[in-house]
Amino acid sequence: MARVLGISAHYHDAAAALVVDGEVVAAIQEERLSRIKNDPGLPLTAAFACLQHAGLSPADLDAVAFYEEPFAKLERVLVHLLRHLPRTWRAFPRALAGQLGSKIWVLDHLSEGLGVARDRVVRFDHHRSHAASALLVSPYDHAAVLVVDGVGEAHATTIWDGRGDDLRLLASVDFPHSLGLLYAGLTAYLGFAVNEGEYKVMGLAAWGQPRLREQFARIVRLTGDGAYELDLACFAHMSDADLGFGPALERLLGPRRPPGRPWDFEREDDRHYADVAATLQAVLEDILLALARKARALTGADHLCLAGGVALNALANARLQAEAGFSRVFVQPAAGDAGGALGAALLAARDRGDRRPGPLRSAALGLPIDVDRAHAIAGELGLPVRRVDDPAAHAARLVAAGKIVAHARGRFEWGPRALGQRSLLACPRDPATRERMNRLIKEREPFRPFAPAVLFERTGDFFAAGPDHMTPFMTTTARVRDDVRERLGAVTHRDGTARLQTVEAARAPELHAVLTELTALGHDAVVLNTSLNGAGEPIVAGAEDALAFWLRHGVDALIVEDLLIERNA
Repeated sequence: MARVLGISAHYHDAAAALVVDGEVVAAIQEERLSRIKNDPGLPLTAAFACLQHAGLSPADLDAVAFYEEPFAKLERVLVHLLRHLPRTWRAFPRALAGQLGSKIWVLDHLSEGLGVARDRVVRFDHHRSHAASALLVSPYDHAAVLVVDGVGEAHATTIWDGRGDDLRLLASVDFPHSLGLLYAGLTAYLGFAVNEGEYKVMGLAAWGQPRLREQFARIVRLTGDGAYELDLACFAHMSDADLGFGPALERLLGPRRPPGRPWDFEREDDRHYADVAATLQAVLEDILLALARKARALTGADHLCLAGGVALNALANARLQAEAGFSRVFVQPAAGDAGGALGAALLAARDRGDRRPGPLRSAALGLPIDVDRAHAIAGELGLPVRRVDDPAAHAARLVAAGKIVAHARGRFEWGPRALGQRSLLACPRDPATRERMNRLIKEREPFRPFAPAVLFERTGDFFAAGPDHMTPFMTTTARVRDDVRERLGAVTHRDGTARLQTVEAARAPELHAVLTELTALGHDAVVLNTSLNGAGEPIVAGAEDALAFWLRHGVDALIVEDLLIERNA
């Protein structure tokens, strides 16, 4: 019986995850507590928060597990830089300084920062950590596991045979050929920030048509064995990690889009950029489908687990569920680098004799709200706060009246999706609600969609596909039924799909109660659900964050556990 803390850090979205006696007890991204978006730093605040939540101290830990091999990563970076000189000479000093600085000594820094003996700090391969984060909390005893991201130590894509708690590597595609870096390079080309703007590209794809397949066939191609190759001349991850793409890409697709320019689809060039996004999405899906089919052929498995940052592409996940030949597909909610912390913890716990945990039931693995502190801060600020006996009933009444409600109840979520614990809730019917949310509250591009949350048992009333193993975590999409499109105008994307969340009481009790109350009021069992944060901010974590959001943004009401504040009440 082991107590293991998993850590991911020093690229983006650092996190800590605590596994005790084979069960996932807490998992927290550092950004939620530091309030730095995608915080890559050593997540000591998140680590101590996980321990405090469990009533443990660092001395109680049997192991601290890091999610990758620092020296193997250093070797790949050095070999790459030296092999491609002089092309890489500008990147050489910064890359070398980064690897020889905090990154290479991260295991020692964890030992010192946590006060844990150095011999208790262990490490695992990056892609193995990703694979474990999916398989070991999935509902499957046997599954093919497909890991697709930017790059770990050397691998960019891996296929694993997962049986019980064992993972066997079967195939890989290595750096610099990477689907994650392909998507990142095109994200930068379209004027968005890498490691943050990929979601925007996915939303933009619905506004274009995949008309540029001929050009993309020169950028990336499928090989005969189900793998892929990039035309490296089109990319700059060989020499410029910030830009991501090279001059050859602009010669094929035209000049890059200026970052920060407002979008206007009346402009011919913006329609072209939408076509670029649409073609990128279609090509990515084609390649992932080929990889998934290869994984099925190699493993003979009937189930598929996905991990790595690319596994957060909900559109691609839906296509894999429909076309790859697997009966079920699973994506855990923090599939990106944060999830590596969970995978490393699970691997270390397994190595110390712990059983595999049961299937992940809920993403509510963060910290709860300190309601007394919330009440005290609200009082100090002179906010018109009042306690209510039934927060869900009040939330439902406000949503039914067309109000936008900030909803902070229970433990905050693990991963980038708000699943009801730290959400903005609104009526899904009126597209004007979407426009108000985008313009005044979220301050983001008008083409980005919002997601619906629906009662699990009512899914078929609104969507063409039923619940699956991804829908509780909002990691897939479904087509909105034609006969209810007008009733779901604020959550239906331009292509007729929605990234839905199916809600059960056991997984998200607070949101389930709101939806149940909405049905009791005679409304549809669906609510618009988006993350409780403003532009450039991490999702709200504690009471202070929720109240700060209220003061900065024009929502109509805030519910913090059993506290209610209404604007102009």
